[in-house]
Amino acid sequence: MKAAEMFSLKGRVALVTGASSGLGIQFAKALADNGAAVALVARRAERLKTLKDEIEAAGSRAVAIEADVTDRAAMARAFDAAEKAFGTVTVLVNNAGIAQTPSRAIEVTPEEWRKVLSVDLDAVFHNAQEAARRMLAAQKKGSIINISSVLGFGAAKGTAAYAVAKAAVVQTTKALALELAFKGVRVNAIAPGWFVTEINDAYLMSEAGAAIKREIPMGRFGNPGDLDGALLLLASDAGSYMTGATILVDGGQVIQIKG
Repeated sequence: MKAAEMFSLKGRVALVTGASSGLGIQFAKALADNGAAVALVARRAERLKTLKDEIEAAGSRAVAIEADVTDRAAMARAFDAAEKAFGTVTVLVNNAGIAQTPSRAIEVTPEEWRKVLSVDLDAVFHNAQEAARRMLAAQKKGSIINISSVLGFGAAKGTAAYAVAKAAVVQTTKALALELAFKGVRVNAIAPGWFVTEINDAYLMSEAGAAIKREIPMGRFGNPGDLDGALLLLASDAGSYMTGATILVDGGQVIQIKG
C-alpha cells in the first residue's frame, strides 16, 4: 500500500479538544488536510470560528463547538454536535491542557493541584470514555490519541502537578488500550517535548527557556508540524497494529532530562 493511502483519513470524523490555540490548531489542520472531517472543541468560540473558516477555505470540512473539557455534560453535547454534523467520532485527540504555575512541590496548593489534574488528566479519561462508548455503540473502529508530555517521563523542578498528570496520562492510555483493543478501538499517546505555544511562550523566550533549549540534544524547540507524523500514524491505518503506545517527540530531551 502506498503511503498516501496508508495515512489517509478520508471518511474519518475527528474531534480535537483545545483546538483554539497552540498544538490543537496544528492537529486539526493536519487531520483535515489528510481527509478527516474535524470537530473543533474549545472554550473560545471566535477562535474556533476562525479556524473553521480557514479549514473550509482549504477544501476540508469542520464544525466549531464551544465546550469546556472539564464539563462532562457539555462534552457529551459536543460529541452530539459532531455526530449531527459528520457522524460518529472515530478519532479523538485529547489535546486540551493547562500549564502549572511554577512552584515548589511543597507549595502547590490544593486548588492548583485540582485545577491542573482536572484538565490534564480527569478530562482526558472522561472524554476518552465518551468517545469509546459511542464508537462501541455504533460498532465503529477508531483511534483515541491522548497528549502527554516529556514531563510524563521525567520530573522538572516547579512542575509537580503537571508532571504527575502527564505521567498518569501515559498509564491511562495503557489501561484504556488494554480494555478496548478487542473491540477495535486503539488508544495511544504522544508525548511532546518543548513546543512554543501561548501557554509557555513567555517562559520559553526567557533566560530560563534558553537554558532548556541548550539541554535539548537537537538544540531547538519543536516547530509547527513536528508532531504531524506521529499524529497521522496513530490516527490512520498506518498505525493499525499499535495500541497502548506513547510516542516521544522531544528532540531527544528525555534522554537527559534532569530533575
